[in-house]
Amino acid sequence: MTTQQDEVRRRRTFAIISHPDAGKTTLTEKLLLYAGAIQIAGSVKARKASRHATSDWMEIEKQRGISVASSVMQMEYRDCVINLLDTPGHKDFSEDTYRVLTAVDAALMVIDAANGVEPQTLRLLEVCRARNTPIITFINKMDREVREPLETLDEIESTLGMPTVAFTWPVGMGKNFGGVIDLRKEQMRVFRAGQDRAGVEDDEILAGLDNAEARKRFGMYYEQAQGEIELVSGASEPFDREAFLAGKQTPVFFGSAINNFGVREVLDALVDLAPPPGARPALQRVVEPTEPKFSGVVFKIQANMDPAHRDRIAFLRISSGRFERGMKLKVVRSGKEFRTQNVMSFLSQRRELVEDAWPGDIIGLPNHGVLQLGDTLTEGETLQFTGLPFFAPELFQIVELADPMKSKQLRTGLTQLGEEGAIQVFRSQLGGSLLLGAIGQLQFEVVAHRLRTEYGVETRFLPARYQMARWVTSDDPNELKKFIDANAARIAWDSVEAPTFMVTYRSDLNVAEERWPKIRFHAMREHAGLVFQSA
Repeated sequence: MTTQQDEVRRRRTFAIISHPDAGKTTLTEKLLLYAGAIQIAGSVKARKASRHATSDWMEIEKQRGISVASSVMQMEYRDCVINLLDTPGHKDFSEDTYRVLTAVDAALMVIDAANGVEPQTLRLLEVCRARNTPIITFINKMDREVREPLETLDEIESTLGMPTVAFTWPVGMGKNFGGVIDLRKEQMRVFRAGQDRAGVEDDEILAGLDNAEARKRFGMYYEQAQGEIELVSGASEPFDREAFLAGKQTPVFFGSAINNFGVREVLDALVDLAPPPGARPALQRVVEPTEPKFSGVVFKIQANMDPAHRDRIAFLRISSGRFERGMKLKVVRSGKEFRTQNVMSFLSQRRELVEDAWPGDIIGLPNHGVLQLGDTLTEGETLQFTGLPFFAPELFQIVELADPMKSKQLRTGLTQLGEEGAIQVFRSQLGGSLLLGAIGQLQFEVVAHRLRTEYGVETRFLPARYQMARWVTSDDPNELKKFIDANAARIAWDSVEAPTFMVTYRSDLNVAEERWPKIRFHAMREHAGLVFQSA
């Protein structure tokens, strides 16, 4: 009989991060394909046999070919339970990605071999490093004409400030791509194209780091790879597991996700190198995964995964204990009891009822406004897990209805989209139209699309005069009330009723800070206003 410790040891929970178009969603598909979780890549088919990624389920994602929402998938491989979280690559949805990164124990960074390190990659890596998240790097698209691998490694080290350790090395590129040499197993896997092949049993393997057959077949490209391997091995540090686990060194793999090539090595590395679930900090204490009592935190809410049922799913990362279907949990924020009869696990849109789950697992709780982002659920203990970020919006628009008769649908839609963090919704102290805040322009487009397709509401978005927002707190409740009353025209309330000071010009904020020294102005808030960070 397996123990809780055994189950924790089996778990690997990681996110895939990258710049848009680096091949992140394709790699997600191939990891699932290789682990046998799906039978054919892009397996959700339209009637005309056009494909979109299994992990891209939202209508706008299929139309635009981008990942807008984070997807959660669970699979088994080599006696490990792998929880894989695919994240949006586009910077406009970075807030969703940041929150997902709080729920994982490792990250897989995908880099386009032609483009190298791109801005969004750098931004996401900074979030990982702030949390000391271990990172495995996959350099993709070696079947195309790309940069020299030495140049890419050098850029990773200089731009990201992180030493690299090559675990595999490419032989040639583009039409001359011959395969990859596994430096630890001392063998070469010969490249063979094929988008839907699930296994590698029939891949050709050439043994040794100096194979006569490989030298004969791949000529100068094999010799060049040998020279580069010698150079890299002499110049770089050996793999240090402790440095990797501290997020200070990254193992590097080369391949072609579209051809399911080099994916096995990455999957093996995730099992062999990535850590099992570890301790997680709460405001009250540090929570160990092997503790017997259940605890978990809601890091994502998604509305309308099943449009026919208008559902809202709260994604919860289990931090400790064992989840058993039907158990009663306490929502710490509200003190309310939460029943767990219909909890689900996911393979993108495919769902199964969960009978039990363990630390590191991601479970979906059907939820009708009871749960909020950042909520902690326990068997009774008062705990509040920290670190789930909400960033002050940088863009603002006023939303107006094309049909005034649909104001109820609009409010429902915006409430639900605000709860899931797709957009920030503000209600002005003085009333009037709702104000939307976003990190990027594409968020507004997605919200307009979802209001139309999921809630049947046509809207117009008009520019707002604000350029900045800051959440406000004070140790003195009377002082905070005086500030709100004195600045009523600039005060709005967000989805968790946290007061926000809306700013037209930066100088307005400077003046307010001088006039109200007892008021703190925050560029970031955590769950339900419990933890704010100044900026």
